[in-house]
Amino acid sequence: MKILRLLLGDQLNSEHSWFDEVNPDMMYVMAEMRQETDYVKHHIQKVAAFFLSMRNFSEELINKSHQVVYYKISDSNNPHNLEQLILDLVEEYKIEQFEYQFPDEYRLDEQLKSICEKLSIRTKAVDSEHFYTSRNELADFFKGKKQLLMESFYRMMRKKHYVLMVGDQPLDGKWNFDHNNRNQYKNEVPIPFPLEFHKNVSEIIAEIEAQNISTFGSIDAEKFNWPTSRNESLQLIDYFCEHLLAHFGTYQDSLFSGHKFLFHSRLSFAMNSKMISPKEVVDAVISYYYENQETTELAQVEGFVRQIIGWREYVRGIYWKEMPNYAQMNALENQNPLPEFFWTGKTKMKCMQHSISQSLSEAYAHHIQRLMVIGNFSLLAQLHPDAVDAWYLGVYIDAIEWVEMPNTRGMSQYADGGIVATKPYVSSGSYINKMSNYCGSCHYKVKEKLGEKACPFNSLYWHFLDEKKQHFANNQRMSMMLALLRKMKPEELAATKEKAISILEDINNL
Repeated sequence: MKILRLLLGDQLNSEHSWFDEVNPDMMYVMAEMRQETDYVKHHIQKVAAFFLSMRNFSEELINKSHQVVYYKISDSNNPHNLEQLILDLVEEYKIEQFEYQFPDEYRLDEQLKSICEKLSIRTKAVDSEHFYTSRNELADFFKGKKQLLMESFYRMMRKKHYVLMVGDQPLDGKWNFDHNNRNQYKNEVPIPFPLEFHKNVSEIIAEIEAQNISTFGSIDAEKFNWPTSRNESLQLIDYFCEHLLAHFGTYQDSLFSGHKFLFHSRLSFAMNSKMISPKEVVDAVISYYYENQETTELAQVEGFVRQIIGWREYVRGIYWKEMPNYAQMNALENQNPLPEFFWTGKTKMKCMQHSISQSLSEAYAHHIQRLMVIGNFSLLAQLHPDAVDAWYLGVYIDAIEWVEMPNTRGMSQYADGGIVATKPYVSSGSYINKMSNYCGSCHYKVKEKLGEKACPFNSLYWHFLDEKKQHFANNQRMSMMLALLRKMKPEELAATKEKAISILEDINNL
């Protein structure tokens, strides 16, 4: 029987059981398609990283004697459409069975189901063998419960997979060391230079440009610095354990203009493309901890593990539970367009300038830059969640819809009305000042609400609360802030709102 197996660009898992044996009647297909480059405008580094990783993976399979049909973006016979690609190959090679791994994006899941219905041959879908959980495990876990609390899901995951456990209790008696993970970095601990790979991607960039693919952001084509193979991804795990893990938890929420990556692992692209699995990352970190307890505290390890077996699996479960309606949610009815500086980084707000400029230059920002700087501003400025969603999906190298959308539309923008977050993650400038060194050199004054140089976050914060107070009237976690809003003198609130409205009217000149 001739079998055709599809491998998507984020299914680069060489450890998958598909590859346990070499079958001369088995053919794998991989394709760089305009369908995938064009559904949202992507960062140039994101497109280059996926293409190079896919090519490396194809070569790895060929070197192991698997049959691979590969379409580059520049190939003249590339149909650039998944359905046409499969139909053509089935006919050309007299394929008798088509197989695919469950995709992680809803649109591709629907497309592949549709393709299979049109095929007159047998079809089969299998698990990607990557995640700790099945698609529906979270929905089953929370069935009948009013709130989808990540903490309860996380504890279940710890128990089920016996991660940092002693019997049925957490190691050292604590489930969560979140309070240990909120320190501001003040340059008191040296940060190792990031592991560098420095590959030349000039040829891929030329192919992308020749196809007139619309991208944004910048790239150093001669020193491309993301892992694009399993071997490089494994190197990055080791580097994180040996050089960064010891201080990861302490400073994971910190913002510091002197360092782009701080103690973050930069493993998200490698995991989200499936070159490495979450389990092998977690296992490596925990093994390192047990072997180096004199230099690595449990709080550092738990904070990292929680992001992977807790948050990462949680948002994937939310995605599959709530799609497709989730993609249209706009609970707060925000309508404003994205400011121009999201595409240029040119703004006098130091925190936004730094976070957006880094996003454009590195295709990366860590979770607090994404949530409490860019996301916070986006929500306070009442930007339309569709526009924010598309920007986040395009700009970050690790952004695949299943993980990006619940983080952006849910956690960051509260557009889902509280499915993911129990309250909106908004703050005035004080939080950013507390967690960063951005404010000291800013054009604006973080402690001022009114006046020409007042920090925009301050008036926007109180304006947002006043505008959305009916939405949060029954939200217990917002009761304190709404009480403070009610205590504001009418003339002070009026002046604050007037300032906020003037900011929104001239938002491109901030």
